[in-house]
Amino acid sequence: MAKIKTVYYVNQFFGQEGGEEAASTGIKVYEGALGVAKSFAEAYGDDCEVLATIVCGDNYIAENLDEVTAEIVELVAGYKPDLFAAGPAYAAGRYGVACGSLCQAVGGRLGIPTVTAMNELNPGVALYRKSTYIVSTDANARKVKTDTAKMARLAKKLVNKEHISSPEEEKYFAKGYKRNVRLERRPAKRAVDMLLNKFNGREFITEIPLPPKEDISRPAAIPDLSKATIALATDGGLYPAGNPDNMPSANADRFESYDISSLDTLKEGEWVIKHNGYDNTFSNADPNRLVPVDSMRVLEKEGYIGKLYDEFLATTGLICTVENATKTGKQMVKYIKERDIDAVILTST
Repeated sequence: MAKIKTVYYVNQFFGQEGGEEAASTGIKVYEGALGVAKSFAEAYGDDCEVLATIVCGDNYIAENLDEVTAEIVELVAGYKPDLFAAGPAYAAGRYGVACGSLCQAVGGRLGIPTVTAMNELNPGVALYRKSTYIVSTDANARKVKTDTAKMARLAKKLVNKEHISSPEEEKYFAKGYKRNVRLERRPAKRAVDMLLNKFNGREFITEIPLPPKEDISRPAAIPDLSKATIALATDGGLYPAGNPDNMPSANADRFESYDISSLDTLKEGEWVIKHNGYDNTFSNADPNRLVPVDSMRVLEKEGYIGKLYDEFLATTGLICTVENATKTGKQMVKYIKERDIDAVILTST
């Protein structure tokens, strides 16, 4: 039986280069299995051969994520593997993002199964759970052999194209997809049983889990608007003519800021809307309808507000995943908090 050719990725710690002092270590390639890659191969079985273990420092890849990911994908491709594995990353954020980025890129480029592992607190879970299989682990590495064994068990099923059971059974994070399965009991009976269990305080498991919603507390009112700096922001997709930053017309995962410090109004032709979700005609004719610079200048001159901030923030909210919306929102909040801004008016479509 042919061996399953595998390439494994670890960070500087699990690659035995050192701790945080070695986090800037560049890419290193070791032939064969190193560290946790050995545990993975042992758990997988005799038909698994780890051709190489790729090691890279957390800081090095985090600071150059796209470039380093592309470079490592090229290295992996050279081995023509059947499987790519990374981690476990546990709750280490930089490591988790690296593992997820590499699994996504390798799977997309080579079309082979990929698997990694991390804790639910790791940001890599939200970013990459739809792109690769991520096995659930504790926050620390106390059970590293158990965790690599779970990775190996799932990887073996993926390689052999076996049926992958539910996330609860296989111990991976749900990927957000629903698969039709045939059950003995009809949906109506299952639904009534769930309803009765809920009414009677008994445990039940829904077949259509809703995504968790974050509670957003209402901010305190601004005591004196006449002294406040107000910024404008929009998810309506308004950008300078020509769209110099190549912002997408749907599912944006970033925002851009644009200087309006010398403008009393936004003029037709100088701005363009990149958003396929609404009729842009009226806002293209008068961009102030979406980003009301003209009205805010009037309030500023009247002394009703202290100042209109020198830049406005723009992104495109159409067909935006929760993950991308959350990512962009956090980026905007970081931008705002780093500047002397008291409040933001966020306009939409």
